[in-house]
Amino acid sequence: MKLKQLEGLLGDLQQFSNPKVDLEQYPTGPHIASRMLFTAENSYGDITDKVVADFGCGCGTLSAAAALLDAACVIGFDIDPQSLETATLNAEELEVEIDFVQCDITKLELKGRVVDTVVMNPPFGTRKKGADMEFLSAAMKVASRAVYSLHKTSTREHIKRAALRDFNAKTAEVICELRYDLPKLYKFHKRKEVDIAVDLWRFEPKQK
Repeated sequence: MKLKQLEGLLGDLQQFSNPKVDLEQYPTGPHIASRMLFTAENSYGDITDKVVADFGCGCGTLSAAAALLDAACVIGFDIDPQSLETATLNAEELEVEIDFVQCDITKLELKGRVVDTVVMNPPFGTRKKGADMEFLSAAMKVASRAVYSLHKTSTREHIKRAALRDFNAKTAEVICELRYDLPKLYKFHKRKEVDIAVDLWRFEPKQK
């Protein structure tokens, strides 16, 4: 599947109807989602025929992208039941098979490296400090091949240090820098839209 085709299909998905500020729910736009998964497959071979998990899947945009790129199995995890309802509808609309699981990522108890690849757009940690690190820690425990994750560019050195020192990463590299268009979703947002610089990371876990 070509990149433009993937982006077009993701652009038709439903997003949060009533986003929850405490969960830092922001939609992963089709531009970023398509490039993230397309790169993971075309540069590294980490999606097609692989078991892919989407942590904090929200409305399922990254899950859908993985399924459209012919992942062997896709599992989306999220704590919010309303988001998972929307994600299920999106999967049905695209006619792709995705398993969705309601759970708290920070309390996930999967035994060992049970998935090949984790993809995620975690909370940036602006409402709950350290939320991004909790997601990264959980992802590195279950992925056998790679973890792809979006983090604010301003946290780059902190992310790299933590991944290599604390989370058992063999490598931690920024694949590209992207612009995240944050729409005005919450009352405390003063501007109509905010443009945030984010890094797309690829972490490779050490093999046990």
